[in-house]
Amino acid sequence: MSDTVLAAGYAALCWWFGTGIILWLDRLPPRSFRWSLSGWSILLLLSFWAVAESMKSSSVSNAYLGFGSVIVMWGWHELAFLTGWLTGPRKTALQPGVTGFVRFKQSLDVILHHELALIFNFIALWVMQRDQPNHVALCTFALLWCMRVSGKLNLYFGVPRNGAQYLPKHLKYLASYFPTNGVTPWFVISFGASLAVWVWIIGQAQLGVVEATTGWVLLATLLGLGILEHAMMVLPWPIERLWGWALRTKNETVLDNATLDSK
Repeated sequence: MSDTVLAAGYAALCWWFGTGIILWLDRLPPRSFRWSLSGWSILLLLSFWAVAESMKSSSVSNAYLGFGSVIVMWGWHELAFLTGWLTGPRKTALQPGVTGFVRFKQSLDVILHHELALIFNFIALWVMQRDQPNHVALCTFALLWCMRVSGKLNLYFGVPRNGAQYLPKHLKYLASYFPTNGVTPWFVISFGASLAVWVWIIGQAQLGVVEATTGWVLLATLLGLGILEHAMMVLPWPIERLWGWALRTKNETVLDNATLDSK
C-alpha cells in the first residue's frame, strides 16, 4: 500500500508542480521567454537521454525515471506553446461568423505547428521503444496526448469554463476559438469514456486481473488527473485553487503586500 501511495503522490506532484511552473514562467516578462525556453531545451535533451535509460529495464526506479522524464518533455511543448514560440501559422482571432470546415481549418491553423511537434516527439519515442522492455515513458506520453486532444476538442465544441481568462496577453486571440457553451455531447462522450476506462482499470487491479506495478499506478493516477482537468471545464472550481501561486503576477503580489502593510 505504501508503494502505491508513493507512486500516486509522485504522479500528482509531477502533474501539479509541472503545470504550475509552466504557468509561472509564462507570466514573466516576454523578454524572459528566450531564457526559459533555452533552459528548458537543455532539460528536453536530458529527458530524451533519461527516457532511453528508463526503457532498458522494468524496474521501479526506471518507472519513476521514465514518467518524470516525459513530464519534463511534455513541459517543453507546453512552454513553447504558451510563450507563443510554437503555435501555428495563424496568429489572429477567428474570423467572425465562420462555421463548418472554415472554422475547423482556422482553429487547426492556430495550433498546427505545436501538434506536429507532438506527433514527431511521439514517433521519436516509438522508435526508441523498439526492443526495449519498459513502456512507461511511451505510455505516459501517449496518455498525455490523448487527454490533450480530448481537451482541445472540448474547447473547440465549447464548454462552460474554457479558461480563456488565464491566457497570457500574447495569446489572447485564442479566446475567440473557445465558445462558451453548456455541456456538449462531445464532453459527455469524452468524459464518460475516460471515467469508464479509469474505473475499469482500477477494478481490474482490485480483482487481481492485472498487477498494480509502479508504472501502472503512475499511469492510472495520471488518467485520473486528466479526468479532473476535464471536470474543471464544467464545474465552478477555478484553477487558482490549485495553481494560484503560479498565476499571480508581480503587480498582484505588490498590491497584496501593500494591503497587508496597511492593516
